[in-house]
Amino acid sequence: MIGMNRRKFLVTSAVLVTGSLSLATLPAQAFSPRYEVGVTASTIKLGITLPMTGGASPGYKKIPGGMKAYFDYVNANGGVNGRKITLIVKDDAYTPTSSVQKTNELILKDKVFALIGALGTANNKAVAASVNPGRRGIPSLFVNTGYSGFANKKAYPTTFSLFPSYIMEAKIMAQYIKETYPGKKLGLLYQADDFGRDALAGFKQGGLNFDVKVPYAPLSQAVAGTSATWITKLAAGGAEVVILFGVSSATGAALGASYALKFKPQWVLGSVGADSTTIKELGVPAALLGGVQTTSFVPAPADTNDEYVKLFQEINAKYNNHAVFDNNILVGMNTAFVAVQAIAAAGKKLTRKSLIATIEKKGTTFASSGLSPLAVSTTSHAGYTGYWFGTYDTTGTLKPNGGAYTVYTTDSGAGAVVKSTYKRPAMPAQGLPTN
Repeated sequence: MIGMNRRKFLVTSAVLVTGSLSLATLPAQAFSPRYEVGVTASTIKLGITLPMTGGASPGYKKIPGGMKAYFDYVNANGGVNGRKITLIVKDDAYTPTSSVQKTNELILKDKVFALIGALGTANNKAVAASVNPGRRGIPSLFVNTGYSGFANKKAYPTTFSLFPSYIMEAKIMAQYIKETYPGKKLGLLYQADDFGRDALAGFKQGGLNFDVKVPYAPLSQAVAGTSATWITKLAAGGAEVVILFGVSSATGAALGASYALKFKPQWVLGSVGADSTTIKELGVPAALLGGVQTTSFVPAPADTNDEYVKLFQEINAKYNNHAVFDNNILVGMNTAFVAVQAIAAAGKKLTRKSLIATIEKKGTTFASSGLSPLAVSTTSHAGYTGYWFGTYDTTGTLKPNGGAYTVYTTDSGAGAVVKSTYKRPAMPAQGLPTN
């Protein structure tokens, strides 16, 4: 018995010694801290889906270049808490099925930490239903759409808006139209989907009635003869002021048909459909934009007196191959700018959960180029709340009406439309946010 116990002791000791030797010889990285998916000690991986090809790509395809340029600028200046940001871009051709596929690739194959700037209402809704980043705890940062539903934290728990909602925009436009064009016959050309339905809700909330409404199916603007039909209906209804609440390719088609048919209303464009880059790429002469009005929630891209525009233009020149600076690049850089602030504020122990909590708690304090405040909170994931009005000159350059930004703010509910007194936080030194 004693001999047997001695043998057991010797075997046990040998195993312990062997185990100790094995542990001692394991590589040091085996004991390195465990990081969140898409995060290492030196990198953070983000992913975006949007149309880089296809009918919706003009203009929008410039957004990733603007985002990446700002990330490269930050990376060249030490990164965010010592980490450099990589942006992976996926082309979804603006179709919901492709958005679902490409988002799955970003999450399962590329293993991104978070989604950022995904474009389109229908696309984001399809991703929410099929990929369900909310259930999986994956942040979808600052989606490129003003659909009001994405502010609903309960329905979209990890999705954050950046743009004011389309309901807000339509309410603000209603107020402006009533003040500026009283007694005029009004026409509305709008995209017949959740985008357009949000607008209809906002116009109703704002008490604006139209003499003629013309809905159009998404992408139908590419079908020959469709835009001429729009203009014929608007002209027959006697519209003197026409609001176009659609995408820029629809604007290009409408302006071209309006010119051909000698229909000359006062055009007022929603912000989504007012991208002069896209409109000119579609072959519409810049001169046809002269006198056209629109809204925006960021400064005019040509306003070099604005500190954000000036910095973003400098970054664009150095890190984006001197791409022509426009609203797409401005929006892309601003999205990246806000994201970097959020990541910095979340700290060195970065997790998806900590990032979401940080945006909810601190998002209203983030500096950005936006001319109205962010409304994000622990109960709402709303973005900016206001717009200003401007007019294009015959070169396609947008300038604020009256020479200064008069910003109107509201909410997506029954709140009043008021002139804003908001003052942006000062830009961080060199445009490099810290925590």
